[in-house]
Amino acid sequence: MLRNRSLLIQLLASLAAVAIASSIALPAGGVEAACIVAALGLALAALFLAVTAMRIYALARLSRRVEEALEGKRTVSFADMSEGELAILANVVGKTIAQLAIANEDLAREKDALADALADISHQIRTPLTSLVLELELARTRASTPELRERLRKSESSLEQIQWLVSSLLKLARLDSGNVGLTRQSVGVASLVDAAFAPLAVPFDLKGVAFESSVASGIAFEGDPSWTREALTNILKNCLEHTPEGGCVGVTASEDALACRIRVEDTGPGFSDKDLPHIFERFYRGCTDQDPQGFGIGLSLARALIRGQGGQVRASNARSPQGIVTGARFDIAFFKVLV
Repeated sequence: MLRNRSLLIQLLASLAAVAIASSIALPAGGVEAACIVAALGLALAALFLAVTAMRIYALARLSRRVEEALEGKRTVSFADMSEGELAILANVVGKTIAQLAIANEDLAREKDALADALADISHQIRTPLTSLVLELELARTRASTPELRERLRKSESSLEQIQWLVSSLLKLARLDSGNVGLTRQSVGVASLVDAAFAPLAVPFDLKGVAFESSVASGIAFEGDPSWTREALTNILKNCLEHTPEGGCVGVTASEDALACRIRVEDTGPGFSDKDLPHIFERFYRGCTDQDPQGFGIGLSLARALIRGQGGQVRASNARSPQGIVTGARFDIAFFKVLV
């Protein structure tokens, strides 16, 4: 109670007032009058302390019950808070908590409904898109002229991009609504990098971009292997899109007492200072991005998936010892749980 500076100042002021009153009463009425004044002053100070202590105790009780409500306890009651303005405050807090509990239940129901809607939308969109891809592929094999086959090939490629975009947007929506079940298990970084690169092996080869991985077999972290693989694939895909023919994309990893760290670097033009703060924003394609196939969604999804596991991802420019930009760099960190 005495840690309350305001209360301590009031107590000291009261004692000072008692001392002054006693000193004034001493010459006027003698020692007996001074003692009576001092006794009355001390009694009033003691009464003040007792009342204040009761109020502080009541506030502490109110604080504990608010904390219990924040922890999700629905049976928190303020009915025994019967002291004046504190009772009014407790009543308002109780009503607010009840309203928040109702809103939380409504939000949970909406969240479940959104999960069902997303699952239905995903099925309804993917089914016709898959059918269109198969039909185009069949038509391309039966095309009568090279020109028609090329047109069908471009149409098929565009449709595959639409499939990827729709799938990515649905995944982001699921992440936003909290409907993605992320598992937690040991993930070996070496096998993770191999799995993330596998779907991009042919595009890397067709573009003439080399891929290098230097990851020791013992490096690992706790996370979701499937979603982390997708996040890393999106980052590698971004590097491939911005690395010229003859360039290279490399992955390294390290582990220390705090985290498992994965670094991805390319030999492209890097990021402009204007673009760096917005690299992970949805649909942001950069001031100088000339890639007509980019949607500006892959890095946003990658960050959401990594952050959903308690990790971090940061973009920067790789530089030579002379300070010259040599490409883009992505640093991923999965922190360890310290007990």
